[in-house]
Amino acid sequence: MVIAIDGPAGAGKSSVARAVAQALGFTYMNSGAMYRCVALAALRSGEAPEAVAPAARIELGRRVLLDDEDVTEEIRGAAVSEAASRVAAIPEVRTALVDHQRRMLHGGDWVAEGRDIGTVVAPEAEVKVFLTASPEERARRRAAELGVNPATVLAEQTIRDQRDQSREHSPLQAAEGAIVLDTTGLELEQVVERIVRLAGEASVLG
Repeated sequence: MVIAIDGPAGAGKSSVARAVAQALGFTYMNSGAMYRCVALAALRSGEAPEAVAPAARIELGRRVLLDDEDVTEEIRGAAVSEAASRVAAIPEVRTALVDHQRRMLHGGDWVAEGRDIGTVVAPEAEVKVFLTASPEERARRRAAELGVNPATVLAEQTIRDQRDQSREHSPLQAAEGAIVLDTTGLELEQVVERIVRLAGEASVLG
């Protein structure tokens, strides 16, 4: 079974997907971390992202490895976050990483989160969820995570949202058949419980 969880930055995708995977005993895949890795590799090397994407060796698990180096913390920095949004709009990068993600999801049980899992990577996923929240709530969460000013995060987030939603290839949108879940004001446990219930219903129907 594949559970696809998409949504904008700060909607709670990573925390929710990780918790759902743990609750169900599934494997967790953070596709956004892969774009961040490509962005980091491009920033470090000075090469074009489309040049480094096919060769980048990215491993996902409890830690994120780029070419055998643990970059879990480094890819969450502001510079990489900004670069990752631009990198994700490059068709050649998306093609390389989508192919990799599809190979990963081909076997086993997965909870995959990102911005185009349900629309592009795994449109056949048994459960598709689009997580969202108010812009202010999303900025507050991200600011708390990074220890920065929420107003600054909100301004950067607005630009990133516009870029993600308007890009030509794989724009951010809810997949056909996806359950749209607004997490504003909800506790993590409430969101996880809802998705676990959806997985159980899908399993019975399947």
